[in-house]
Amino acid sequence: MTTIAFPPAARVRRWAFGLAGSIVAGVLPLMLLHAQQPTAPPPQPATKPSAQQTQPAAQQPAAGQPPAGGQPPAAGQQQDQQSDQPDSGPIYRTTVNEVNLIFTVTDKHGHYIPNLKQSDFALLDDQRAPERVNYFRQQINLPLRVGVVIDASTSIRTRFQFEQQAATEFLMETLKPASDRGFVMGFDVVPNVTADWTNNLDALDRGITRLRPGGGTALFDAVYTACRDKLQTERGREPVRKAMVLISDGDDNQSRVHLDEAIKMCERAETIIYAISTNWTPSRGKGDQVLEEMSDATGGHTFFPPSVEEMSNSFHEIQQELRSQYVLNYTPAEFKANGAFRPIYLYCYDRRYQVRARKGYFAPTQ
Repeated sequence: MTTIAFPPAARVRRWAFGLAGSIVAGVLPLMLLHAQQPTAPPPQPATKPSAQQTQPAAQQPAAGQPPAGGQPPAAGQQQDQQSDQPDSGPIYRTTVNEVNLIFTVTDKHGHYIPNLKQSDFALLDDQRAPERVNYFRQQINLPLRVGVVIDASTSIRTRFQFEQQAATEFLMETLKPASDRGFVMGFDVVPNVTADWTNNLDALDRGITRLRPGGGTALFDAVYTACRDKLQTERGREPVRKAMVLISDGDDNQSRVHLDEAIKMCERAETIIYAISTNWTPSRGKGDQVLEEMSDATGGHTFFPPSVEEMSNSFHEIQQELRSQYVLNYTPAEFKANGAFRPIYLYCYDRRYQVRARKGYFAPTQ
């Protein structure tokens, strides 16, 4: 007679639990946003802001400060010029425990994909599905806050005039004075704000014209300062799209902060970086890799025009992307206002499409 030996009961139980865990891990991503989708997502009603919402960003505890080598120099001290005219689009309110995620979807050829639905995406915030999706839109009407940050070091002197002309055309064609605002910053060894926040297109034009090339290159200091002193302060109950258009070859030889600190400050300011490389050589150098690292981390894109004369094409692509974005507003699960970094993972179920979104954000502090 042949005897069949069965495994011990404990081994059977471990195998069964492992199989169940594998099934849950495979099914969960398919349930993330689809399960969160409300039947008819209405805009959220206006809520009274908490004390933390009304606290100016400059009074909040500073995190991710530069190393002991010193602080980057402060930007220009001009007074902000604000527009009181309301945007013609719908108004959405946000609270401190809501995340406003703006992202772009393209195919493998870089063409923008419109008309996708919330159920086409899956989202993890700090490795958890969101507690609630408040609204999802293909968003064109959110007010734009854009900073044009231009490398004005000696190395770009011969092509600087072309850069100025292309940047001016971009602002003239992109900003809507009724709802949008911008600023202009040039940098060599120190950043220099030549046009502070304004919806006055002539003032922005003059700010670009006043830039003069000369000196070394402190790229990381400029990005850090622009986000800390300008873009981080643009917070309120209504969400806005915040973007930095960075024109540089990516080389840095003077900064007191490091690349990762500049990126963290962009994440704190919830700012997307669109970089235009001024490296016209066929090969991609270290500076180009730096620009790509900054843009990828913030959900933006780096453009490599083949010549300075074709730089305007890159500006047109940025303009098109700003008009082809989605916005997803959600309440994270197990949210804690502790200042910790919360990673975001967003993808489209249709694997032909690529999603560009910021890699995460810093929760506010109490």
